[in-house]
Amino acid sequence: MRGRMMLSPLPSLLVEQSVRAALLEDLGRGGDITTDAVVPATARARCALVARDPGTLAGLDFCRAAFSLIAPGIGFTAQREDGARLAPGDVIALVEGPARAVLTAERVALNFLGHLSGIATATRGIADAIAHTRARITCTRKTTPGLRFAEKYAVRAGGGANHRFGLDDAILIKDNHIAMAGGVAAALELARRAAGHLVKIEIEVDDLEQLDEALRHGPDAVLLDNMNPPMLREAVRRIGGRAVAEASGRINADTAPAIAESGVDLISAGWITHSTKVLDIGLDF
Repeated sequence: MRGRMMLSPLPSLLVEQSVRAALLEDLGRGGDITTDAVVPATARARCALVARDPGTLAGLDFCRAAFSLIAPGIGFTAQREDGARLAPGDVIALVEGPARAVLTAERVALNFLGHLSGIATATRGIADAIAHTRARITCTRKTTPGLRFAEKYAVRAGGGANHRFGLDDAILIKDNHIAMAGGVAAALELARRAAGHLVKIEIEVDDLEQLDEALRHGPDAVLLDNMNPPMLREAVRRIGGRAVAEASGRINADTAPAIAESGVDLISAGWITHSTKVLDIGLDF
């Protein structure tokens, strides 16, 4: 079984930019009129971020930034680190500072923490299910607009790997590209002429005939779309290590083991970023 991958810290500028936008959206034109009306300006709060459900943690930097952008002097002491497995009742962090600031930042902090932890939890479910194989779970570009870097970070926190970040960092030839180019061979030849020397080329294939044609033109990776495990095993045999083998199509924790056991290198799933359940985390005073 693979050990947990070390997480590189996210650039603080990117984190702050996303959190600042979320806070501005929430504060609107008048600020937190409820808290300002009800909570004394001199009141202070000591509270804890607590897991309500089991899961995997991700998003501490975003949570911390939500509090510090409202009041730079707020104390935020993490008790867990991103990637940690959580049980109900686990204390994630301690927060202490002006009560108004804590309450104003609370929802944005929890929105980021719950959403990103939900993604990490979903990813971890598949990563655990295929840990006995060589395959890794990877994400797609099916992400929330403006939050791709954060959601892909959450995938890494859950033990997954990242696919391309955008349209500009790798060539991925899908079925519509193939149709417009005039076939698999034509699409690969055109891509090879246009690609820089550091740009990888992947092509999607739907059957073994397309796969054979693609392999004659040397792609770096092949996306094996909606193939069942027996067909995937044959595809992996034909690839023979000449390209990265990626499986996709309706993959979840139940179906992933049989797919991974076919010998593919990667399993991609869009739902781990676009359709995951938020992990329930509360702020307890």
